[in-house]
Amino acid sequence: MRIAQVANFYGPRSGGLRTALAQLGAGYVAHGHEVVRVVPGARSGTEVCADGVVRITVPAPPVPGTGGYRVIDPYRVERVLQQLRPDVVEVSDRLTLRRLGRWAARRGIRSIAISHERLDRLLGQAGLPPAVAARLADAANARTAAAYDAVVCTTRFAEEEFARIGCGTVVRVPLGVDLDTFAPDRSDAGLRSRLVDDDAFLVVHCGRLSPEKHAERSIAAVAGLRRAGVAVRLVLAGDGPSRPALQRRAAGLPVDFLGFVPDRGGVARLLATADATIAPGPHETFGLAALESLACGTPVVASAGSALAEIVRPACGALAHDTGAGFADALGGVLAGERVRQRRAARRRAEQYPWSTSVSGMLTVLRAS
Repeated sequence: MRIAQVANFYGPRSGGLRTALAQLGAGYVAHGHEVVRVVPGARSGTEVCADGVVRITVPAPPVPGTGGYRVIDPYRVERVLQQLRPDVVEVSDRLTLRRLGRWAARRGIRSIAISHERLDRLLGQAGLPPAVAARLADAANARTAAAYDAVVCTTRFAEEEFARIGCGTVVRVPLGVDLDTFAPDRSDAGLRSRLVDDDAFLVVHCGRLSPEKHAERSIAAVAGLRRAGVAVRLVLAGDGPSRPALQRRAAGLPVDFLGFVPDRGGVARLLATADATIAPGPHETFGLAALESLACGTPVVASAGSALAEIVRPACGALAHDTGAGFADALGGVLAGERVRQRRAARRRAEQYPWSTSVSGMLTVLRAS
């Protein structure tokens, strides 16, 4: 089977999306399928990746204020697909590439869309009243559902907005985690000594620094714990348009900004070395960075309003109300917990999400007639 993976809002630092595409694509190849990935870039090009995936880059302009994300012209993608003649098209984009589903249908080609975000939540983040955001999202989601043979959601939380419109083509396929790269034995005493004093807790926020991720709540949580007399240092690994404002907010606090960490091994060492990680984004439809933290044996404090409420259990972390005080309370409880027991529980929870299960689930959807 020739599978065309197409993605938009793709860039050198689109961590979660890049990870999902890479792991799924490599899994498809390992099962004997041919995979061609079509993504936007600065210039055109074709290369064979180490995992056997053929990556075709289509020139596309960057989106201002996003740190290098690019949006590909769907008409250009259609021309590429016309030459590829795929058996199935897998689209990681909710809006700008929707016409690809209709393109595939006209040619008798199966198409699926992967929902990587909650559209109603993103519209609400933009300042729209909840009822208006839901109404606009419902209209857009109905068009998406009509355009594709199936819509894949990674969690029950992600499914909710499609269930609201009675979509009957939604399939749930959880994402996974690389259990070899992200493991407790990645903990690095030398790294810890460079980042934090011996008597302080090390807390990590790993993710893009953009408004919808609400990294300011991580900073507020640390500020609250410091006022309560808890020695804690926060390290933010990631970059994005919110960084200048966050740095101003963190002035005078024990907060370090590492910027984007391109090396997956480096990310694993950081997560495994931390005492806890924070995932304050309320719109996460899965939360790969949080799952990577659990795989490293590090408990996670996550938004109770996100999909991570389906993944994080009390034994391996905590769920917080979406305020700085809420995250301070939840984080304080985790840091006061029994470390060895938490780390074992975190790893066991992550082991329930191997990428092999995700690949098998996706192949079932891709093969469906």
